[in-house]
Amino acid sequence: MLLWLATWLSEYHTGFAVFQYLTLRGILGVLTALGLSLAIGPLMIRTLRQYQIGQAVRNDGPQSHLSKAGTPTMGGALILISIAISTLLWADLNNRYIWVVLAVMFVFGAVGWVDDYRKVIEKNSKGLPARWKYFWQSVGGIGAAAFLYATASTAAETTLIIPMIKHWAIPLGMVGFVVFTYLVIVGSSNAVNLTDGLDGLAIMPTVMVAGAMGIFAYVTGNAKFAEYLLIPYVQGSGELLVICGAVVGAGLGFLWFNTYPAQVFMGDVGALALGAVLGTMAVIVRQELVLFIMGGVFVMETVSVILQVASFKLTGRRIFRMAPLHHHFELKGWPEPRVIVRFWIVTVMLVLIGLATLKIR
Repeated sequence: MLLWLATWLSEYHTGFAVFQYLTLRGILGVLTALGLSLAIGPLMIRTLRQYQIGQAVRNDGPQSHLSKAGTPTMGGALILISIAISTLLWADLNNRYIWVVLAVMFVFGAVGWVDDYRKVIEKNSKGLPARWKYFWQSVGGIGAAAFLYATASTAAETTLIIPMIKHWAIPLGMVGFVVFTYLVIVGSSNAVNLTDGLDGLAIMPTVMVAGAMGIFAYVTGNAKFAEYLLIPYVQGSGELLVICGAVVGAGLGFLWFNTYPAQVFMGDVGALALGAVLGTMAVIVRQELVLFIMGGVFVMETVSVILQVASFKLTGRRIFRMAPLHHHFELKGWPEPRVIVRFWIVTVMLVLIGLATLKIR
């Protein structure tokens, strides 16, 4: 919205043309979302407490978590509101990628909201039944995949890029692209959700991966940078820098209240939506495999659950003391802040490795 206003005002004063610069709007996206989060956060937390929208804690988990019972949850709505407002203010709203990412965010956020509502308000421990959760996630994932394929203008937009190997890509075709995109979006959504178990554990890796994804978006949407770095040029994808910046700002603002000991939890409304957003942006900039690298913490958490369930069903024994993986380390005696910070450090290293793939080809 403000971009349109600035474009109109630039006809009367050239100084407003500065808002055409994508990097400036990316920075403003960060600052706007951060400011909104910090401003709205206290009011939202008070409202959640007033209506007793508090987190339920499992009795079979780490005993240190019992004190967290009743902490306000569904705070992920704060993140989504901040991202949406910041993006609508600073992004080019004629860009189709902005709208598909926002649509995915709200579809998955709605699924998470219903799940949280049933657990917290209706006191239904099962929340939204798994079949319906995956059904609506599938609707969102397949819908986004079909839209991206239908609107693709070049073969590069539907080709799987192999990191660190130049001139080698795998054409996916319509079915392959839709299926693969669905798996990336839904998989990343659930992976972030599984990681959201400790104070600040999920949001900081999300912020770091989103920041790195903004760099990928910027160079992928720039024909000269893309040619120099031997990555596919996707026209219009650079605009995702604004929404990546909004995720970074909103995430940091939420971390202000979510850091240990947390004043508010994200809930499924935030975790499912943010994971889906990361997956969708990775698909648009053709860096799905790099997302798996940078989001290695999310991958490890997901794999730990899969291995735990498979091992117990096949052998009757558990590999980990408890899954997801962060609970395993807690039960080994690691204090919660140690688990959180060490997982953050791992994410920093993985994000740097992911960024290095831009030059190693």
